[in-house]
Amino acid sequence: MTADLSNMPEDWARALAIVAHPDDMEYGAASAVARWTQQDKDISYLLVTRGEAGISSMPPEVVGPEREAEQRLSCAAVGVEMVEFLDHADGLVIGDIALRRDLAGAIRRHRPEVVLSINFRESWGGPSWNHVDHRVVGVAVLDAVRDAANPWVFTDLPGDAWDGVRFVAFSGSPQATHAVDVTKTMDAGVESLRCHSTYLANLGDDMANPGEFLRKAAATCGERIGVEYAASFEIIQP
Repeated sequence: MTADLSNMPEDWARALAIVAHPDDMEYGAASAVARWTQQDKDISYLLVTRGEAGISSMPPEVVGPEREAEQRLSCAAVGVEMVEFLDHADGLVIGDIALRRDLAGAIRRHRPEVVLSINFRESWGGPSWNHVDHRVVGVAVLDAVRDAANPWVFTDLPGDAWDGVRFVAFSGSPQATHAVDVTKTMDAGVESLRCHSTYLANLGDDMANPGEFLRKAAATCGERIGVEYAASFEIIQP
């Protein structure tokens, strides 16, 4: 079999994951994060919202703190200690200068070699429509990487410009270019998603068995590179 995905580069030491909501990283990417933290890579998470509008049957003032707590447990399950939250409105994230400024500031603080995120394309593949927050945040991440590198942009932010980001890797993209073997860390990735228990409970029967869902997707990707389980990424160099 000839693999149609390249091996994910792993010659880096520090990454920053930037996503819109608690649980975004857990639908596939967390298994890769577990692999990388086991390699002693330093990975931090930045959540643009607290996911407060994500459960229609519960009020945002209850959901936000609950989902933040679940995200911290989820990160601990894959070896991530640094978790930060911004306060953009869940479901209403605007791709404006304020968002780019917040993300550029985080990139300058953390100084990552790699930025991780999730699919920002219009679709997940087939007749689907991606969440607006995912689309907006993904584009803003790419712009913010450039912003963070330019010393004449956002000059009021503390710290020096950072041009050390080599690439941005988007998990779950229908235009995936790379993959990483997560066979040995699949269980950690499943546990990371299970930590979002309140959220999963409100998804109904569709996510009654999150482990089965994750393993099925990872096995399909694994076939493309000749391993049992793999996570795919679309790599873009801003």
